[in-house]
Amino acid sequence: MNLSDEVIIPVPRQKVWEALNDPEILRQCIPGCEEIIKSSDTDMSARVTVKMGPVKATFKGAVTLSDLDPPNGYRIAGEGKSMMGGATGGANVRLEDVPEGTKLSYDVDAQVTGKIASLAQRFIEPTARQLSAQFFEKFAEVVGGPK
Repeated sequence: MNLSDEVIIPVPRQKVWEALNDPEILRQCIPGCEEIIKSSDTDMSARVTVKMGPVKATFKGAVTLSDLDPPNGYRIAGEGKSMMGGATGGANVRLEDVPEGTKLSYDVDAQVTGKIASLAQRFIEPTARQLSAQFFEKFAEVVGGPK
């Protein structure tokens, strides 16, 4: 499954870049995120609970940042496992100066496996779209301040 979108955040690109690398800001913005632990500049672990239709699962996994091009973007990839199956995916994130502040563009790719994939198949893509939209809406609010 692939998703793409963009959001305008009314702050300078450097501030957006710093926020994308701040585990506390990411924890606040990732729907269902219970914790993120940063072990290096490019590696983190996370615990996230997600509900897809009738199925609710808590994923524990690793998050890796690569292709770092500060403050222009990076690739963020993750792999999580739960009792119900697994999820892998990543996003290419690009930052660009615009008159209103910073345009954050992203292309997400994700796969879900195991019982969760078979039990919640028809809910996976709508849930992924909803979670992506919620993350970037919350990220813009946290980083850009109240509207």
